[in-house]
Amino acid sequence: MLNHESLKKRIDLYAMTTFGGDFKDLLDSEKYVVLSKAMMETILPHWNQSRKNTETMKKAYYLSSEYLMGRFLTNNLIAMDTKDEVKEILKNMGVDYNQVEESEEDPALGNGGLGRLAACFLDSAATLGYPMDGYGIRYDFGLFKQKIVDGEQVEVADNWTKYGDPWGIRKISEKVRVTFKGGEIYAIPYDYPVIGYDNKLINTLRLWKAESLDEFDFRAFNDQNYDLAVKAKNDAENIAKVLYPNDSYEEGKKLRLKQQYFFVSASLQDMIRRFKSKNLDFEDFPKYHSIQLNDTHPAVAIPELMRLLTRKEDVEWDKAWRITTATFAYTNHTLLAEALEQWPERYYQELIPQVYKVILRIHQMLIDELKGKGIQDHDLNRYEIIHNGNIRMAWMSIFGSKSINGVARLHTDLLINQELNDWYRLYPEKFNNKTNGITQRRWLLQSNPELSELITELLGSEDWITDLKMLKNLESYADVPEIMERFLQIKWTKKKQLSDYILQEEGEEIDPDSLFDIQIKRLHEYKRQLLNAFHILFLYYELKENPDLKRVPRTFIFGAKAAPGYVRAKAIIRFINNIAELVNGDPAMEGKLKVVFVQNYRVSYGEKLFPAADLSEQISTAGKEASGTGNMKFMLNGAPTIGTYDGANIEIVEEAGDANNYIFGLKVEEIEKIRDSYNPEEIYQKDPKLRRVVDTLIDGTFEDKDGSYRELHNSLLYGANWHRADNYFVLKDFHEYRKAHEKADADYVDRLGWARKCWLNMSNSGKFSSDRTIEQYAQEIWDIEKI
Repeated sequence: MLNHESLKKRIDLYAMTTFGGDFKDLLDSEKYVVLSKAMMETILPHWNQSRKNTETMKKAYYLSSEYLMGRFLTNNLIAMDTKDEVKEILKNMGVDYNQVEESEEDPALGNGGLGRLAACFLDSAATLGYPMDGYGIRYDFGLFKQKIVDGEQVEVADNWTKYGDPWGIRKISEKVRVTFKGGEIYAIPYDYPVIGYDNKLINTLRLWKAESLDEFDFRAFNDQNYDLAVKAKNDAENIAKVLYPNDSYEEGKKLRLKQQYFFVSASLQDMIRRFKSKNLDFEDFPKYHSIQLNDTHPAVAIPELMRLLTRKEDVEWDKAWRITTATFAYTNHTLLAEALEQWPERYYQELIPQVYKVILRIHQMLIDELKGKGIQDHDLNRYEIIHNGNIRMAWMSIFGSKSINGVARLHTDLLINQELNDWYRLYPEKFNNKTNGITQRRWLLQSNPELSELITELLGSEDWITDLKMLKNLESYADVPEIMERFLQIKWTKKKQLSDYILQEEGEEIDPDSLFDIQIKRLHEYKRQLLNAFHILFLYYELKENPDLKRVPRTFIFGAKAAPGYVRAKAIIRFINNIAELVNGDPAMEGKLKVVFVQNYRVSYGEKLFPAADLSEQISTAGKEASGTGNMKFMLNGAPTIGTYDGANIEIVEEAGDANNYIFGLKVEEIEKIRDSYNPEEIYQKDPKLRRVVDTLIDGTFEDKDGSYRELHNSLLYGANWHRADNYFVLKDFHEYRKAHEKADADYVDRLGWARKCWLNMSNSGKFSSDRTIEQYAQEIWDIEKI
């Protein structure tokens, strides 16, 4: 319960001291800052108490290069159970909470599923009462803010802190120095509260900002050498400027490595400083720390901890290695070879030679161990951490960790039986599966309050908010027409809200009575947005040739960012927007087909998109998507999956039933059988309707401004020097994909039957709560206890 008068006074005070005006007269973005600062006063005592309560406990520490947190304000108010009170207080002050909420910029701290998973894990740990802190980088501009100009992705700076950063507390007294060859920089911590739902525990996300030891060279400035005067400052701050700087060229690659080492070294120094205050022997370090590496980006933590222990704390090497391997655990997020990081040795030699020396010794220690296990010299190259002039970070992570986990059952099986089989045979006890999850607090309670209210009403309890398995008790309502009608009305409401938002943001009118077919995720070839695009063109030509063809009106919605240097992915974005222009500009498609590519897809957009979906597109090539979490968000909000036997799709279908989803395409084992003999040109030549669609890339249907469409066309039919033709089996899976859509189209006509499918997906989504995932990590890897 809030003290209303006290909060009003704080709001008025912060309005005057921060922006020099009355609260009601401020810009909405300024009101957001003021309200957040006022609420931080309520949070801080509980946060400080949580720190005290957990300081003697073993903690988990999550090292991640990104955290896709989403907006803070509403999420924190819901966790504190104060949202309704705050809305009422603002209403009495003549202020609309919804406008304040909408003015908050999404923190530009992450990009895709990796970063969103980290955010969900932080939420679950705090809610369940597990002490777990996150460490990462406080990026100035994140990845980028995406604009679509003439159909093309244009990247602009995402200055998310331009109005302030009220949830982050700068802790300059706890700064540390990070050393690179040629100099040192400061890592300045910014702490963000991670508030557990209806729980006194508040964990911490600590993000590091890079700053120069010497911000300004007065002598250089006085000599009128103005660029040199601020060079040190700029060089330091570049490290934390953007997430994943373009690494098309060597300087970008080096900057990425500097980013990784910067936040890892700062985080480990921070942990060691706190540990030393306990006056314990370093042998006890693993009794208080379990460090999870979120993919290979923070893998340099293994040699860095060895360096800090042996070079700075005088711990003997073998003892330090026992400490290190008992502390670290590694999550593998990908089967893509190009995503298993390797760094040229010379980058380490040029940037962090002090760590390179440690890696050399770890590498030799591995070779000695392998020989001791009877591995022959001619087989050593399969395991070498340093190989052909490169440092293999996944191999470093496996050798230096106590646990290696995949993130869906299929993914883990593929790691064990194929990709990492050599390592599995060496260390079978290290390998395990932890299927990913999502937090229902963000992705149902916050983003779909209408459905949340119905769930609470039918269950007679709000306990599902922290125990998602309870949704299973709703299955029987799938056969109650009155409930299904209410569910359909809620779905229509969410579709109408999304329609209004898309009209406001994109200037596109869409029909909430149409089927909303949504694919929102990072743009990558293996995720096969191109397959979706080809299908839309197929439908377009079918409807053009057969105007009386009875098909359910469809709105196809895409949201995706392509990495700035990923030329082919950016070509696919342009292709989708060209298709949208063709379809939406054709009067014959009115009431039949609509295509929208939403700009700058992000968490706050996702909160509107997931609840409004009728069909969830999860169509990655089998064996390529480690897990997926977007699929879980759609399921939770009652949308059937149209997808492949890939990642967590398999487990989703197991939970909700094959009859309630639309699974198509090659399975992993089928791909393995045909990979060497597959000839996509045969499919292309035999299917004239498919050929017509594919040839829109080169036949003048769309302008090929830079030759990228022809290159895309060639990659499908003839391959490229780095991959085979149709490397992701777009053409091979097209026919089955089209048939699955026809089945979904026919089923959608039966409104109560469709509602039943949606409802059974939602009521069987309990397994996919990140609460379940965190319980497994805590008990099976981290060995931490709830407060």
